[in-house]
Amino acid sequence: MPRPLSRVLCRAAPVFLAAACHHAAAPVPPPPAVAPTPPPPPALSRLFAIRVNNTQLAFRTSGSDGAPVVFVHDSYGDLDDWRAQVDVFSPTHRVLVYSRRYHPPNAAQDDGEVYTPALHAADLAALLEALRLAPAHVVGAGYGAYVALVLALERPDLVRTLVLGEPPVIPLLLRTPGGDTLRRALVEGALEPARAAFARGDSLSAARLFVNGVSAPAGGFDGLPAAQRTRILAHSFALRRELSADPRQAFPALDCARLGRVAMPVLLLRGARSPRLYEVITTELARCLQSDTLIILPNAGHALEATSPAAYNATVLRFIAAH
Repeated sequence: MPRPLSRVLCRAAPVFLAAACHHAAAPVPPPPAVAPTPPPPPALSRLFAIRVNNTQLAFRTSGSDGAPVVFVHDSYGDLDDWRAQVDVFSPTHRVLVYSRRYHPPNAAQDDGEVYTPALHAADLAALLEALRLAPAHVVGAGYGAYVALVLALERPDLVRTLVLGEPPVIPLLLRTPGGDTLRRALVEGALEPARAAFARGDSLSAARLFVNGVSAPAGGFDGLPAAQRTRILAHSFALRRELSADPRQAFPALDCARLGRVAMPVLLLRGARSPRLYEVITTELARCLQSDTLIILPNAGHALEATSPAAYNATVLRFIAAH
């Protein structure tokens, strides 16, 4: 039975009105001046964790009751990579950001699994189902875009639209003239040396080699702000697991014919200042996906969402609003 309105109001009344609830007939003096109560922290500040697919994933949700949007981070990242997106998307969408398996603040533990896009896609599928946020607009950056693409292939029922920002689908390089030269430069100049550095316990050299080879930021790893370098090193456990996996599993080939059967709308994004290998991969991916929605962000590097957030946000919002 609903509670009487007077009882509800009394229970919700501030302290200085407590007397009015017990002695309704007595005059109530005006309340003393008090400082305004600060608003509660936004939903984004609340960190949750859920166990799905035999692992525990940290996540945050925020925003309206609009269509869900999930952001999937890159190799040396986590759920906080999307700070420039959450406030922009939350007014019109239900936003989910999460940290993939092995990435902070999730536990750094050896669970016997191999770091692959398929593993992370299975985790994401279980997360979306557990939170009842499917089908969702799935937005991926770097390796997170690889994960999003595999999710769309394996569980298309969970994906409303797909936004892919430079997924490192390295085998696609072999399908293009000159692509093998780019592939060998990446593998022999960055991935293999970084793997060897991790094996000898030199996380700093490994991170430097990986960042310089994969994203090529201006000034290189050593030119990044100290706080950013520290944050990258905090992801050493996850990065080590990615690089220690068999490359054929960590960077699997994707069948072009199967990609051509992806039915949901796909937006491909590329940064004009990104390494050339992403131009080649993205162009080939667009051909396989039969997608003509390929946009180049003129001032963006490989971390599109961070290097050109205003253009990135406007482009993605416009795309998902159309679907």
